[in-house]
Amino acid sequence: MSIKEIAKRAGTSPATVSRVLNNPDYVCQTPELREKIWQAVRDLNYVPNQAARDLKKGVLDIEKNYYINVLMTRTDNTQTDPFFSEVLRVIESEIHKNMCILSGILYKPVFSDDKKCKMQNLDKLIDELRQGENEKCDGLIIMGKCNGEALKKLGKKYKNIVSVNRNSTNYEVDEILCDGHKIAEMAVQYLIDLGHKRIGYVGACENETRYQGFLDTLKKNNIECTPSYVVETEQTESQGYKAMDYFLGKDDMPSGIYCANDITAIGMLKSLRRHKKLPFIPSVISSDDIDAAQFSKPLLTTIRLPKEEMGKFAVYLLLDRMRGGHKSVVRMELEGKLMVRESCQEFHGTL
Repeated sequence: MSIKEIAKRAGTSPATVSRVLNNPDYVCQTPELREKIWQAVRDLNYVPNQAARDLKKGVLDIEKNYYINVLMTRTDNTQTDPFFSEVLRVIESEIHKNMCILSGILYKPVFSDDKKCKMQNLDKLIDELRQGENEKCDGLIIMGKCNGEALKKLGKKYKNIVSVNRNSTNYEVDEILCDGHKIAEMAVQYLIDLGHKRIGYVGACENETRYQGFLDTLKKNNIECTPSYVVETEQTESQGYKAMDYFLGKDDMPSGIYCANDITAIGMLKSLRRHKKLPFIPSVISSDDIDAAQFSKPLLTTIRLPKEEMGKFAVYLLLDRMRGGHKSVVRMELEGKLMVRESCQEFHGTL
């Protein structure tokens, strides 16, 4: 098996394959080409030539090639959240660099919805999930929020699990966490510091730390939460567009809006651009700092999550557990950073 075989299957050059495997920031001609390459990698159970690399380094011992699956709980294979897609690129490259095999990418968005999980047979869902994966699986990386009961059941099926999340698993499994509560606090406090007191929220609410952070920050600043300013919705661009249309149709719309993720906020900004003659343009802030946030119109003010570190540490932590390096549950928390751009303005007047 070689890079040439992967290139042949993906319909591209070996050089392009090499760049994609080793550089998560490399931009292909199309997103579809990147996915074709990684699909070929998974189909072939490709791993770099360990013996050749060890010979160059003068190393004689060859470590086990671990098989790793990735479970996406916030997205499905037809509707992606760019944040998780960007973190996945880092994870794919790190798995490759560590001579492991990415044996499968699994999708089960129902696991991120606590309401739906209460009505589902979770054991059956997990059995169906495992039927679609490679028989060899040494470890699992869960990307996104996962229902507590589903996580416990997954823990009985998989010996080694790491969660990459904004909502803590409360020490159920090893996790790389960028605390959603703190992210929301930072975003909402920025709006308040700009003079906004009528602040809306768009995103998930049920057991969602970002929503709770939104509420707690308002309370800390003696600002009441207006129920009609809260739009509970799926976190997609189209839903963001609809949420902004809803706000624009109100007589008492919020002056500032915290949106739980960037792709939803970008949909909101597109809605604003369609309404060219507005008496007032609300400020919009979100969290993630996906690539598209740096090219939106206006440029999106957001809380940057350290995607590269989240992806790298997830693989490192999983490998350490699989190799027996630690047995206690480990939580590694990373900080977000406010990225001030153009979508928020100071507010001095009244609506």
